[in-house]
Amino acid sequence: MQEYVADGRGVTCRESRSGRADMSVMLITGASRGIGAAIARLAGRRGWDVAVNYSRSKDKAEAVAEDVRVAGRRAITVQADVGVEEDVLRMFQELDDGLGTPGAVVNNAGVDYDTLIADFELERFRGTFAVNVFGPALVSREAIGRMSTRLGGHGGVIVNVSSISSRTGGWPRDVPYAASKGALDSFTLGLAKEVGPEGIRVVSVRPGATRTEIWEGNQVDLAVAAEAVNRDAPLRRLGEPEEVANLVVWACSDEASYVTATCLDVAGGR
Repeated sequence: MQEYVADGRGVTCRESRSGRADMSVMLITGASRGIGAAIARLAGRRGWDVAVNYSRSKDKAEAVAEDVRVAGRRAITVQADVGVEEDVLRMFQELDDGLGTPGAVVNNAGVDYDTLIADFELERFRGTFAVNVFGPALVSREAIGRMSTRLGGHGGVIVNVSSISSRTGGWPRDVPYAASKGALDSFTLGLAKEVGPEGIRVVSVRPGATRTEIWEGNQVDLAVAAEAVNRDAPLRRLGEPEEVANLVVWACSDEASYVTATCLDVAGGR
């Protein structure tokens, strides 16, 4: 029998079309600030319990978690560098113990590397891929082990926060970042085909130029980006973290139950 209940995400059925139980735990990597923090806060308001991952900003992560609790949901903070396998394993163990099996995982953590290709340092290029590509792969591996119906799980959703740079090539001096996001989009499409029969949807969300801290320290600063967006984007403005969060949280919901193996742009038309 299907039981319909009202929660923070609207009226939903406890049994989805795939037969899985409705899961209310979301893990968000890189959630102490920017887009990740906006996703966590909105998820809490929409009825999700949230694991807030951070690498260094513990105080900011705790503030985000407290906002989720104020919204009436459970929240924990989990320190981990997603580019380090041991950290990812520990993060999931803490998630298992603190909140339980996730129904949604958002791979949001990312780093930028500002350089000309003529001048790049291999270790920093590798570091960009370690966080932006290998990190989501490690996190997805652990999530699949818990979600996959083939492995005894109840299904779930993986959302990879990519970038419009994956198809534009990025800003000047931004090729390593753009290349890593291109790899992440390919990973999304391939993984979705692999785990779709196991009750897992996989989606990429591609923000355009968004007002976050990632611009700090880059030679292409926020003012330059804003000028370019005002010239080239149909909406003539930068995006806000909350606008990206709206799409991510929707992609995790039952309203997106037939959406997988796709890249969703939230870039003001760029």
